[in-house]
Amino acid sequence: MRQNPARRAALVDAAIEVLAREGARGLTFRAVDVEAKVPNGTASNYFANRDDLLTQAGARVYERWQPDSSLFADVLEGPHDRAHVTALMREMVGRLTAFPAGYLALVELRLEATRRPELRSVLTRRIRDDLDANIGFHLEARMPGDATTVTVLYMALNWLILERLTLPDIFPEAQVDDLIADVVERILPPDTP
Repeated sequence: MRQNPARRAALVDAAIEVLAREGARGLTFRAVDVEAKVPNGTASNYFANRDDLLTQAGARVYERWQPDSSLFADVLEGPHDRAHVTALMREMVGRLTAFPAGYLALVELRLEATRRPELRSVLTRRIRDDLDANIGFHLEARMPGDATTVTVLYMALNWLILERLTLPDIFPEAQVDDLIADVVERILPPDTP
């Protein structure tokens, strides 16, 4: 297997674009080569098999979604109230929807995981770890609410993102900020003086 990290990243990014546009059935080494604008056969030199490519695409989505480190400092140092959580949730929805191919590719990977136990195991572990990290960070930052609060926010806002990317006319862009604020207000306990 080839080891050029920049080329590998470009191929995985191309795989994400193919997954988002064509679905899992359209993800072939040839399609990745075409998307990445590299010679035929390049992807097959970098990935042991299609499962390897699928797994690395899932991991890469999460790499690209990572917030700037200044966001973590802002959470730890900022206020610990609903308004701050609302701002953070707006930032998160904005960050995830700014990379629509990543979100749609992850949806495709989840569907493919229903047929591929190894991929299901990898995605389950990755998504569970991500959710646990978000819960841990929320609690460490002493934000209002508990683990269930974070879990319910995760579920509600993930569905909002899915609607925005797949059926954008259901919730027009002008409505998104208000919807996020409503979700936070209904899920988080009231601020205490």
